[in-house]
Amino acid sequence: MKVNVANIPAKEIIPGYTGRLIHSEHMTVAYWSITAGSPIQTHQHPHEQIVNMQEGRFELTVNGEPYVLAPGDVVVIPPNVAHSGVAITDCRILDVWTPPRDDYR
Repeated sequence: MKVNVANIPAKEIIPGYTGRLIHSEHMTVAYWSITAGSPIQTHQHPHEQIVNMQEGRFELTVNGEPYVLAPGDVVVIPPNVAHSGVAITDCRILDVWTPPRDDYR
């Protein structure tokens, strides 16, 4: 399967978080555009998540430990670990989850 990300319809999953999502049999990939100041509340899920910071700055708190992410930073979040965040600036993040996020289809 070949996909051009620009051709994927964008979805606002939560306020300020607009994603272009790709789902395969074993994972979900999200290309996020996030508006400065937009929070994501503390949550956890059974998916392993890899956060790849592409542009801007984002404060990500994982299991109570805060990280300020800048381009090139990567954080691995194990399954069922509480995490939250807030966009410090407008930013772009590439998230990968396994297994797939059926709730984002």
